Amino acid sequence: MTTLSPDSHIGRVSDNTIDRPGERAPLVLNMDTFGQVTATVCRVSEAEKAPFAWYVAFGASLGLLSLLGLCITYLIFTGVGVWGLNNPVMWAYDITNFVFWVGIGHAGTLISAILFLFRQKWRTGINRFAEAMTIFAVICAGTFPGIHVGRVWFAYWLFPIPNQMEMWPQFRSPLLWDVFAVSTYFTVSLLFWYTGMVPDLATLRDRAKGKVQQLGYGLFALGWRGSNRHWHRYERAYLLLAALSTPLVLSVHSVVSFDFATSQLPGWHTTIFPPYFVAGAIFSGFAMVVTLAVPARELFGLKDLITLRHLDNMNKVILVTGCMVGYAYSMEFFIAWYSGAMYEKFAFINRAFGQYWWAYLLMVSCNVITPQLFWSKRIRTSIPIMFVLSIIVNVGMWFERFVIIVSSLANDFLPSSWDLFTPTWVDIGTMVGAFGLFFTLFLLFCRYLPMIAMAEVKAVMPQADPHGAGAGKHGHGHAQGHDHAHGNH
Repeated sequence: MTTLSPDSHIGRVSDNTIDRPGERAPLVLNMDTFGQVTATVCRVSEAEKAPFAWYVAFGASLGLLSLLGLCITYLIFTGVGVWGLNNPVMWAYDITNFVFWVGIGHAGTLISAILFLFRQKWRTGINRFAEAMTIFAVICAGTFPGIHVGRVWFAYWLFPIPNQMEMWPQFRSPLLWDVFAVSTYFTVSLLFWYTGMVPDLATLRDRAKGKVQQLGYGLFALGWRGSNRHWHRYERAYLLLAALSTPLVLSVHSVVSFDFATSQLPGWHTTIFPPYFVAGAIFSGFAMVVTLAVPARELFGLKDLITLRHLDNMNKVILVTGCMVGYAYSMEFFIAWYSGAMYEKFAFINRAFGQYWWAYLLMVSCNVITPQLFWSKRIRTSIPIMFVLSIIVNVGMWFERFVIIVSSLANDFLPSSWDLFTPTWVDIGTMVGAFGLFFTLFLLFCRYLPMIAMAEVKAVMPQADPHGAGAGKHGHGHAQGHDHAHGNH
């Protein structure tokens, strides 16, 4: 039995998190026709002006993006000495941010590809902007390997491009594996995102009133007409890309973890890193999806499509992966003790009680203790609380990467070479500016492209079942919004 929102009019359902035996909970609320879905999603892109809050957020994001440009320009003209790096700590904020953003990009492909292959219908309301988040996060991640090499004009040496100098990359280096893994992940994720958006772009094309909009959406809709042939090829291509994307979810962050696991440094040299990094990536990625979904559904009026059930399910994933991350933390200490290696034991004792104890405490508090609150359904379905907790989780995951990288390097084998890392304004500005790049791209996506996969959302509605109770309520006609482009086939 569903409950009613106290501030809504009679009959308007807002909570679909209650399960009844033998009855599937609705994933789309308060919509009887496909045309209502079309109108709700398209009005965001078709509106002459965005909500005022969008302009405020976009202005702030552009300001942070300008800071990123300033910091990178200053770095290129001055050198990596503007960072706080020193002799033992030769990696710090640059690689921390790289690993953080690659992790953020995992939830989108997981929601889209793996849940699609497992036929989890609740993915449909959130998969589109989760996929977009993946693309933008990987763009942010790709910025850091390019600038951390020092002389950025030699970044092309990372690629096996034939050249007259006969300089070739070291193929045994996991840093080169990163180049191939991340670029492959970005390419497949971009194709997956774009392929899924083609039917919806055709709907925007058909509804567009201006020539520029018709030309723009029409160009990227690739001549989509919604014919049976088009749907058949679309579904085959989407399935193949989903199958191709699934192993990438596991492989990409495993390869990123090899940057550390293949070294001989205590605190890094451990076989638990690949599964531990993958679990942490899904953990932080889902937290970022919640962080973005909560204001988006409020700002653009999408509460009936991104429902409490979607958010509740994502919070359950955060809880499960948070427990996995907590288990990995405890196993790291156990392995260090059980190995009998004094350097390994020192590295982990120093990590918890040394100079960076505050970062370790923050990491454990945010990533292990905070997610346990999601055992309570009241907290899992409370919009303000889940929004705050999702931000706390991402703060903790950034500090996890910081603790792993910096604390292991700062205190290595020789006490005579120990040194404390202190970030400079360029370190902090680059980190904050990356968020500006991410949110600028995401806000532009929200404004001009369909945030919700309309064609997929309609497929999970009761009206899509020709033998169901909702059959016949398709809502054809111009007033309902050109539904032929969405596959009422």
